[in-house]
Amino acid sequence: MKKNWRNFFLWFGIAAIVLMLCTFDMDYSELWANLLRAGRWFPAIVGLWAVIYLLNALSWYFIIRNGKDCPVSFWRVYKLTISGFALNYATPMGLMGGEPYRIMELTPVLGASRATSCVILYAMMHIFTHINFWFFSIFLYIALYTVSWEMGVLLAVVGAFCLLAIYFFMKGYKNGMALRTLKLLCHVPFVKRWAIGFVERQHDTLERIDAQIACLHSQRKRTFYLSFFVEFLSRIVGCLEVWFILNILTDDVSFPACILIMAFSSLFSNLFFFSPMQLGAREGGLALAVGGLAIPSAFGVYTGLLTRVRELIWIVIGVALMKVKEK
Repeated sequence: MKKNWRNFFLWFGIAAIVLMLCTFDMDYSELWANLLRAGRWFPAIVGLWAVIYLLNALSWYFIIRNGKDCPVSFWRVYKLTISGFALNYATPMGLMGGEPYRIMELTPVLGASRATSCVILYAMMHIFTHINFWFFSIFLYIALYTVSWEMGVLLAVVGAFCLLAIYFFMKGYKNGMALRTLKLLCHVPFVKRWAIGFVERQHDTLERIDAQIACLHSQRKRTFYLSFFVEFLSRIVGCLEVWFILNILTDDVSFPACILIMAFSSLFSNLFFFSPMQLGAREGGLALAVGGLAIPSAFGVYTGLLTRVRELIWIVIGVALMKVKEK
């Protein structure tokens, strides 16, 4: 990537960090008191995400490698994973900062079309496993709790949404998604003029990208399912964060309950995808999720607070890693 573009993403990340610090809706002395209350659990929470990002990077590395010799080292993929997620967390509507950064970093090594397809494929896998995680949580809830009439309706709606989303993703894996997505943008106000021009200029490149996307599922099924398994595993490991935090407050919480809290809170917060770091939405989602499982809602607010601080720390790490040079 050219130095000017790297500096642009770096300063964008720094500006986002400053904005988040200025808009943090809690007195810093109160925040410090809450961190002291967490004690040794808080370093464990921060360190846990080194493992989660390692699993994310491994899932992406399988896609980049795709059964071939990979010109990109795993540790570079790990670095780009952390930096990419840092930009995504800091960007409204998600997936607006990290993905272009990753493509630009990989293009000199993989070429534009392969770099783009690898980044798009991993973004698809990341979202696809998120949807499957929600779907899995429906059956976990049914197995653990008595389902009321109201909850039954809610679970049915969520299940229908997940099945529909899984269907569209499988169609995307079969036929490619890049060209189709840009053609949809050709009908969206404000961006349609740019999208039409881009499709006309890059039509052949977009077709190559779609061919590479379709190749993963049709010809490299082992790579596809291996990447899916590792990415799904990262979702389960991520639920340990909620379990660690709730164990600060109570001993009466199980790990399966933490999986449900994570699933329902992430589903709620993703409804507000347009908010940077999903400000406010995650805390509200966690409060509703723990309340729905007969856990005090205040526990959800505290969980959201520690999660927000952990996220901010990893954003700082990800932005700093942009300036780390590789051999």
